[in-house]
Amino acid sequence: MSTDTTGTDTTDMDTTRTDASGTDTGTGKGAGRGSRFVPLLAVGAFALGLDAYVMAGLLPDVASGLRVSEASAGQMVTVFTLCYALAAPVFATALAGRPAKVVLACALAVFSVGNALSALAPSLPVLLVARALAGIGAGLYSPTAAATAAGLAGEERRGRSLALVMGGMSIGTVVGVPLGVMLAEHMGWRGTLWLITALGLLALAGIALLPTTTAGPPPALRDRVRILADGRVAGIAVVSLLGGIASLGLYTYLAPFLKDAAGSGDTVGPMWAWGAGGVAGSLLIGRIVDRTRRPFAVVTGVLTLLAVAHLALPSAAGTSWVLFVPLVVWGAAGWALQVPQQHQLIAAQPQQAPVAVALNSSAVYLGSAIGSALGGTVIAAGTAPAALPYCTAGLALLGLLLHLTAVRRATRRGTADRAADGPDER
Repeated sequence: MSTDTTGTDTTDMDTTRTDASGTDTGTGKGAGRGSRFVPLLAVGAFALGLDAYVMAGLLPDVASGLRVSEASAGQMVTVFTLCYALAAPVFATALAGRPAKVVLACALAVFSVGNALSALAPSLPVLLVARALAGIGAGLYSPTAAATAAGLAGEERRGRSLALVMGGMSIGTVVGVPLGVMLAEHMGWRGTLWLITALGLLALAGIALLPTTTAGPPPALRDRVRILADGRVAGIAVVSLLGGIASLGLYTYLAPFLKDAAGSGDTVGPMWAWGAGGVAGSLLIGRIVDRTRRPFAVVTGVLTLLAVAHLALPSAAGTSWVLFVPLVVWGAAGWALQVPQQHQLIAAQPQQAPVAVALNSSAVYLGSAIGSALGGTVIAAGTAPAALPYCTAGLALLGLLLHLTAVRRATRRGTADRAADGPDER
């Protein structure tokens, strides 16, 4: 067994193994051939990325159409995000041992029904229930798709496969959100939701093409409790939480920041720059992780870039072309963070990866919700929006500090424990 500097097992094993969904993936080389099915999972991730971010752009139209205030209509974003975060650990645990195809199909079915009901909603209460359903489906699909992609691809292509799924989500945000807003100008906000519904059903049809899976035995309750007490898993999840607060929280207030720091009401260009960085980061990070085989070191670099980009935003805001540089770096770092994080979680708990990855997914979306709430509170307290990136940079640096201390210690302790237990297991 060989390990990198973080203690992560990097041995390329050719023995039969079971993926995170309980799927028999065969040998290392055979599992790699399953990577051709990963794009099918990316289609669903694209729909999720579009649904998660487009509603903020549709907020004025929804408020006008349902004759409610924008503040009231904004609760649909909160409901979706919270249900996304809460659904991941709950349902990933409840459905443990089910075939991956069944779990993914159920997730996309709930997601599609939720969006269809959203498009038909005659009132705000109905819309909120519908957004909750869509969030539950999204929260179940995302970590399951990531774990399944990792199992289908095998060890050597795991990073690229995780990156492809994350890339589908980032492309849904970068390409889908502007298109969704443009579509709403011609067909109304309900038309955009019907588009998302159609994408969800298309992804559902693609799930039928995945190879047949065999369900593994569901983990015992004590194993589920133990994973929550795993210091390495907990530390990684908190780092993801802080990354979500910093990156996605600031994104919510990008428009007020630009108006205050640059005196500009144009958010289209900056959002495209942030999104383009996100696509590049989420697609390239997998190759970096696969090539270096050191996800811990990669996370260190990504968090550093995220903090530096946020610190540079206020001073760069005065010149549009200079501003695009930290925006691209911010987008790339924010989207890239989760691939090495998921990689570390799967290495830490390979037998319960769906639960671990689901917790990480929840951490990211809870971070988004907390970041939005904290950002609004800080601005309401009198802090200028132009200074908000300094606050989020501090959170990114706090995540980096936790990563370099608590996560490193837990990783080394876990490596020592495995080395001590190794002779007995043999």
